[in-house]
Amino acid sequence: MFKKPLINRQIRAREVRLIDENGKQLGVVSFEEAARLAIERKLDLIQVTEKLEPPVCRLGDYGKYLYREKKKEKTTHKHKGGELKGIRLTFNISRHDLETRVRQTEKFLKRGDRVRVNLPLRGRQKALQDFAREKVETFLEILKASLPIKIERELKREPRGFSMIITKQ
Repeated sequence: MFKKPLINRQIRAREVRLIDENGKQLGVVSFEEAARLAIERKLDLIQVTEKLEPPVCRLGDYGKYLYREKKKEKTTHKHKGGELKGIRLTFNISRHDLETRVRQTEKFLKRGDRVRVNLPLRGRQKALQDFAREKVETFLEILKASLPIKIERELKREPRGFSMIITKQ
C-alpha cells in the first residue's frame, strides 16, 4: 500500500536536498530556507525519500504528487504474466466443452501465462488410459490450429491422471 510522504512542517530534518517544481536540483539547503521557498512559490515541501542523509525533498503541489504516485502504484500492480494457470479436462468431455476450454487456454496464453492441462482419472477410468490420452491430444490439436504452442512439460502420467504444461511459442 502507498505510504503518504511527509510535507511542510512534518519534516524533521535540519537540512534537505531540494528539487524545485521543474525537477532542477537546488542542492543541500537548510529546512528553513526550503520552507521559505515553498511559501514564496505557494507550493508544498514534499519529502520524497528519507533513506538518504539529508532526505530528498521536492517543491510541488501535494495533491498532484499524491495523484501521480497512486497512479504509478496502480500501473505496477497490473497483470505481470507468467503465472501458472490450470485447465481441467474430464474423461467424458464433449467436443464443444473441449473447444470452450481451448478458448480459455488461448486467453491465458495470450496474456503470457503458462497453462497446466489436467485430466484426472477416477476408478475404472484408470484402465482406459489410451482413451484419456486421446482426449488430451484432441485438445492440443484444436489449440494448435489457432495458436502456436510450446510444450514445456510432456504429457505425464501421475497417480490421479494426466497433466502437462504448455506455453505460447
